[in-house]
Parts: sequence; structure tokens; C-alpha cells
Amino acid sequence: MKRYRNGEIWDFEHEVAVATNRPVILGLDGGTTSTVCICMPIMPFSDALPDPLPVLARAVAGCSNHNSVGETAARETLEQVMADALSKSGSNRSAVRAVCLAVSGVNHPTDQQRILTWLRDIFPTQVKLYVQNDAVAALASGTMGKLHGCVLIAGTGTIAYGFTEDGREARAAGAGPVLGDWGSGYGIAALALTAVIRAHDGRGPHTMLTSTILQTLGLSSADELIGWTYADPSWARIAALVPVVVSCAEAGDEVANKILKEAVQELALSVKAVVQRLGLCGADRKNSFPLVMVGGVLEANQRWDIGREVMDFISKDYPGARPIRPKVEPAVGAALLALNEFMKECVQEAYRR
Repeated sequence: MKRYRNGEIWDFEHEVAVATNRPVILGLDGGTTSTVCICMPIMPFSDALPDPLPVLARAVAGCSNHNSVGETAARETLEQVMADALSKSGSNRSAVRAVCLAVSGVNHPTDQQRILTWLRDIFPTQVKLYVQNDAVAALASGTMGKLHGCVLIAGTGTIAYGFTEDGREARAAGAGPVLGDWGSGYGIAALALTAVIRAHDGRGPHTMLTSTILQTLGLSSADELIGWTYADPSWARIAALVPVVVSCAEAGDEVANKILKEAVQELALSVKAVVQRLGLCGADRKNSFPLVMVGGVLEANQRWDIGREVMDFISKDYPGARPIRPKVEPAVGAALLALNEFMKECVQEAYRR
């Protein structure tokens, strides 16, 4: 099986052992657009993590969602980004003690098992391997490695994912654009494009979105928009139009405002569905729980702050929801998950001896 680093075949078996013997962990966040790998040292077990966290290296590669790029390309991307991170840190695979891969497209135990098999081909049996949906790493980035609470991701796609302290989990949305990632960047922009076509046909109201989107894309008419859309209907390419929708809404366009208000409701509904299924709010709906908010759609804009609107919507029903904007990226969250799980297993093994 071929493995790659920097576009060239990486021969694990003949890799030169130039690394230090310092044990390390790898955390990977594989989204729709890119894959990030963080290499961190094994840290002593304690309740307080060092600040700043000792990140040894960071590497970036392309999409590793097997649903988007296929299994072969996804696998090669994962191998490349891990190799790059280890190389940058002065380590090699013999120093790795645990790996947490959090990647979009992991929606079923069969997805987890497939990727675990890939990883086991790369790392020896003593390395601890964990595979999760990328939403889990996003949650951990806000809770510093603890799996409790709910995360809302709204970027190109969207998903809400939650965990209870006893390990129960639930998710809502995250089924991709065909099955309705409403509230995501893709969902918002797709509705805006649809509004332009409807207005052009006379099936919908006039909207500022028409002139603004056409100008942004360098098109002269709405007819050309059809060709532009299907020439490359990638999710991220469509989602990149969200700032245009926000600017039109801030300028008072009713159609754009309606699109954003519907997005807020959909995102809030996803969170509410997870909170209700897990009982994170308690019987009186007032219990405190962390709500980690991640993704470009939720970042503050000048006046139309989608993240704030979502939080206001949720707080009406769940006043105990504590919004958290992570200070570290999801790949670091994945590394902290790997560290926590590795340390737990070490403690358990010590007790068994």
C-alpha cells in the first residue's frame, strides 16, 4: 500500500529514525474543506492543563471526508497530514502513543471501523486509536477535552452534537445538503441563489441579492448564474456567498433577512433536539451546560450576528446554556481527547496490575 508525504511515496518501513524518543499524541480534525493534524507531547495527568498548550507541530492537508473525495483520496490525505506533522515536530510514528481522528462523514459504527482499520495499517497495535465525528473534536475544543455538553457547528455544513457525563450521545442535522443542512453556510447561500432565480422568473419578490451576487461573481445576468452554479457545485464554493447574504440583510433586504432568520431557527432547533434527547437541561430545563459554538456562520458580523441570534433563541427555553467560543482549534480538541482517553486507559491498566 502506498503512503504519501509532500506528494511523494512515504516508506514507513525505511523511515530514518531522526526523531526524539519523546512520546506524542496526534489529534486530527477532518472537515469538508481541509484536514488539520496537531502533534502534542504526552503531558502528566492533572486537572489543570498548561497554558499555552505545548503544540509541537501543526500540518494541513485537503479534504479527508470519504463521502466527498472517496476512500482512496481520504486515506492518502490522512496519511500525508500525519506524516507532515510528525516530521515538523521532529518525531516519527514510533513515538506516537495515541491518535484521535475526528472527521466529517463518520456517521455510523461502520464508518468508524473502516477508518480504524486504515489507522491500524499505519500504527503498531500498542498505539491507542480513537475515531469520532468532527463535531466531537469541536466540542472538546471548547471543553478542553471533556465530553459533556453540546456543540453547534455552522460552517460550510452544520451539525449539533451532545454528550452527557455518563457517555450518552445524540446528534441532529449533519446529513449533508441533499438531506437538509439548513442553517449551514451552504444552506444559506443555496437559498439566496434560489431567491435570485425566483425573482428573475417572476416567481419571487425582487431582492438586492440579485445585483450583489451577480456583481460578486462577475456575471451579467441571472441566466448566467445557472451555469456558474453547476459548473462546480462544491459545497464550500456555494457557502462562500454567505457574507453577501449578510451584507444584503444588513442593508435592509427583506429576502436576505428572511433567509437568515430561518437559518437561526434551524440552527437553534438542532441544538434543542440534542438537549432534549439527552436531558442536558435537567427536569426543570434550567440546568447549566456548555454550548460550544464553532464555524464561520456563527462568527460575529457588524449588525447581523447569527451566533448571537441563535443563542438568544436557545436561551428563551434553556437559560442554563453557557455559550463557549473555543480558544483552540478542533484539532487541538481532538489531541486533548486522545490524551484524556490515553491517560484513562493507563490508569485502568495500572489498577489491573
